[in-house]
Amino acid sequence: MKKVIALMSIVGLLTFANFNDVKAQDQPAAEATEQVAEDQQPAAEEAVAATEEEAAPAAAEETTKSFHQVLKEKYIQGGAGWMTPVLLCLIFGMALVIERILYLNMATTNVKKLLEGIEENVKGGNYEGAKELCRNTRGPVASIFYQGLDRVDQGLENVEKSVTSYGGVQMARLENNLTWIGLFIALAPSFGFLGTVVGMVQAFDDIEVAGDISPTVVAGGMKVALLTTIFGLIVAIILQIFYNYILTKIESLVDQMEDGSISFMDILVKYHK
Repeated sequence: MKKVIALMSIVGLLTFANFNDVKAQDQPAAEATEQVAEDQQPAAEEAVAATEEEAAPAAAEETTKSFHQVLKEKYIQGGAGWMTPVLLCLIFGMALVIERILYLNMATTNVKKLLEGIEENVKGGNYEGAKELCRNTRGPVASIFYQGLDRVDQGLENVEKSVTSYGGVQMARLENNLTWIGLFIALAPSFGFLGTVVGMVQAFDDIEVAGDISPTVVAGGMKVALLTTIFGLIVAIILQIFYNYILTKIESLVDQMEDGSISFMDILVKYHK
């Protein structure tokens, strides 16, 4: 019995010793594994950060688009068949607007300086010098004064009639192409509304084909249909702003013509013999 107990004690001691050895061997291995994991963690974090940095510009490029790209996409979505007439209204309308603005700016005259020169020449009886001054001065006011000076020998009554008649001709020239600009202002939203109505019909056709009122189908069709109206209204607003500016400029020139004509007749009445 004592031998069995002693044998069991020896076996237990040997087992405990082996367990401690295994545990001692496993602990460095575990520490080594943890150390490797810790060493690899910064590298992994750096790799993730690098990947995020590379992905960020790509995502930014996808999310941020230039105004030209957005405008092009909306133009295509609205349908080239309906967006093209609206675009043509903008192009032709702006061409006429630019022509009118250039013409009216060139027609602007320093009426006070012109009248002073005419008065100086007429006071000395130099009507040819006054006419030469009007020929060398651009603008409708100078043209009106020239017509009056050209008929000064026929009497002041004929001069006044000539100034009044030619003033009406110059006013008509100032208002050239305004009718066409007004036409394009009206046509642009009209084409837009027409495109919207056609787009709405197509959207309802898609709903009928799908057999279900899907929010995606309805929203997509409505968005495309309304793009033509949006662009048409934008074109009309742009042209309307320039149209009003042109009208204001014409009114200013007409006021100059009327005031200048009155002063011109006063000069002739005062110095004409």
